[in-house]
Amino acid sequence: MCRNIKTLRPPYAEAVTDDDMRAAALQYVRKVSGFRKPAAHNAEAFDKAVERVAAATEDLLSSLVVRS
Repeated sequence: MCRNIKTLRPPYAEAVTDDDMRAAALQYVRKVSGFRKPAAHNAEAFDKAVERVAAATEDLLSSLVVRS
């Protein structure tokens, strides 16, 4: 699942932006929901899920300890 989401932690990515994390979150939510673009009545739930996944991604990346 989601094979095209790139790895966002070092050494695979040195500089990860908010846009990178949001793009990964968007791709994940699209895959899980089955919607590329949700209908108007699902848009709020879809957008909320993207924001939550992006926040969880940021928390994860800031908590990881990568050994060189």
